Amino acid sequence: MIKLTDSAVKRIHDIVEKRGSGIGLRIGVVESGCSGYSYALDYAESVSDDDVVIEQDEAKVVIDKKSLPILDEMELDFVKEGLNQSFKFNNPNAVSSCGCGESFSTTK
Repeated sequence: MIKLTDSAVKRIHDIVEKRGSGIGLRIGVVESGCSGYSYALDYAESVSDDDVVIEQDEAKVVIDKKSLPILDEMELDFVKEGLNQSFKFNNPNAVSSCGCGESFSTTK
């Protein structure tokens, strides 16, 4: 399953609170870029029958079942580097990424 760092949990709580609606973060993968896949992030407003919900410390991440095999065993982190801040995907299934870092390939 997917693991969340303490920093990611805090950020998910913060974005839901600031937004005032929704249930958490929606993540997935889409076919894109020169390496094959890219990560997709959005607010999770609801859960469908095609979704899996990962909950850790009351922070919810919604993932479509199609993306789950590619994201399995991934760790989601939230990092701040200077003025930049973003979610970071530490995905053991990603075997390579493109030069710009926007897409990745996997063995699955």
